Amino acid sequence: MSHSLADDVHPRGAQQRHASLYSDLLHTVRDLGLLRRRYRYYAIRLGSVPVALAAIATAVVLVGDSWYQLLVAGALALVLVQVAFLSHDSAHRQIFDSATLNDWTGRVLAGVVAGMSVNWWRHKHNRHHNAPNQVGKDPDVELDAIAFHPDAVARRGPFGRWIAARQGWLFFPLLTLEGIGLHASSLRYLFRRGATRLERVEAAVVVSRLGAYVTALYVLLPIGKASAFLGLQLAVFGVCLGAAFAPNHKGMPIVPATMKLDFLRRQVLMSRNIRGGVLTDFAMGGLNYQIEHHLFPSMPRPNLRHVRPIVREYCELHGVTYTEVGLLTSYRIVVDYLNNVGLRARDPFQCPLVTAYRK
Repeated sequence: MSHSLADDVHPRGAQQRHASLYSDLLHTVRDLGLLRRRYRYYAIRLGSVPVALAAIATAVVLVGDSWYQLLVAGALALVLVQVAFLSHDSAHRQIFDSATLNDWTGRVLAGVVAGMSVNWWRHKHNRHHNAPNQVGKDPDVELDAIAFHPDAVARRGPFGRWIAARQGWLFFPLLTLEGIGLHASSLRYLFRRGATRLERVEAAVVVSRLGAYVTALYVLLPIGKASAFLGLQLAVFGVCLGAAFAPNHKGMPIVPATMKLDFLRRQVLMSRNIRGGVLTDFAMGGLNYQIEHHLFPSMPRPNLRHVRPIVREYCELHGVTYTEVGLLTSYRIVVDYLNNVGLRARDPFQCPLVTAYRK
């Protein structure tokens, strides 16, 4: 177990006394106006997307047949990372009061601009939010490439177990493939049997966007430079997104499917915040305030840093462990945990928290 939960143990009978913990916090946050929309903030960021994309397209044409195109590819990847963060915000309905406006904004940002399915993302991400780090319920701990709990290691052969013992060191290199994986997962979801009519339309949009992008690269650039541009853009995109998501839950407690927790503890104990300033906020799309985001998923991104001290003080008052570390420390924890998931974490369920709630 990478995180001690001894201070968070409450007998089953005590759950009733803590049932109102979240509702009390929610009322405080709502009364402070921290759930109100931030239209100016999002107008600036949404408006910057077409400007940035136009600048990238212009740079591709002006740079021409040159290896400096790789710098443009890196810049495009960084822009698309910010687009993905905005799509994430719209999927959580942080941008507008209107659910319809949020949905269509997400479809345009994800499908037209980033070339991914917002429906696939919402379906997967909502399951994660409902049960973070819970075996059998959170899709983010049930990946084929990475083993997050001993049962996943036990199902592998000798070579798979050898990889699992070193997967922490392999994790960040594997993120270079995450961009390809996101596009592939989107397409698999959209072309599955039983897809809705809207999802079929979304599939056509995503395929058209990806096809137009690849075609444009190979028309404007020689084959070698176009391939390098595409490969670097996908690699940087995957690493940046993965580096923003990785510290949030990996290395935090993994709990069994049958475990029952009140909402506040379920979200706080399984999440980790990352300390930092404005640059960290920008690079991680506000996901460095992961605890606050999980407690208030529809809260506009810029309000998360304002609610953080309130949540932290509230957790301290009620004896709920609030985890926050520096970015480099978080990566060390992730690498160490993944390398040892089949060794030191042979049974992550043997902890005081689970003993109290498991029966």
